[in-house]
Amino acid sequence: MLHRRRKAIRTNAGYLLLACIAACLFTTPVTATTAAPKSIAVVNCTLIDDNAVYNDADVTRIQQARTVMISDELRNQLRDRALYRVADNAPAGKLIAGLASKQDLNACNGCELEIGRKLGVERVGVCWVQKISNLILNINLRVEDVATGKTVFQRSVDIRGNTDLSWRRGVKALVDLLAADSSAAP
Repeated sequence: MLHRRRKAIRTNAGYLLLACIAACLFTTPVTATTAAPKSIAVVNCTLIDDNAVYNDADVTRIQQARTVMISDELRNQLRDRALYRVADNAPAGKLIAGLASKQDLNACNGCELEIGRKLGVERVGVCWVQKISNLILNINLRVEDVATGKTVFQRSVDIRGNTDLSWRRGVKALVDLLAADSSAAP
């Protein structure tokens, strides 16, 4: 009789252990799901140089190269930090070139939304650099919702010095601000 009780206890304990293991293996943990980041098109940054008439050709060339550099840097940081799914602008290249030949894309009264619709993205980013002097510059970023046209993020950072490093640091500061704004970056 004692032998039967020990066997029954071992059997029940075995079933209980199996039930616990099964529960652990087949129970899906409750975790917060993260939504996929929204898609964005980022048009190339524009330079507004208050002293352009005083620049020689070399200064103009260097500054135009910097606008391309920070445009790429902005896209890379948005992508690398998973703030947005960054679209390739090539499918809208002709549209972008046509619009940019007539006006600055940062002040075109909605043409950026047309670019966003052409690329099928949810958001569009517009960037511009205002150069007050070789010492004082600011980099601006505006992100708009393509469906509504509403601005979901707009910030400016001041930078000191007209160098590649200062421009890159300015872009990083803008992306840091965007990342901290939960209403702008999903």
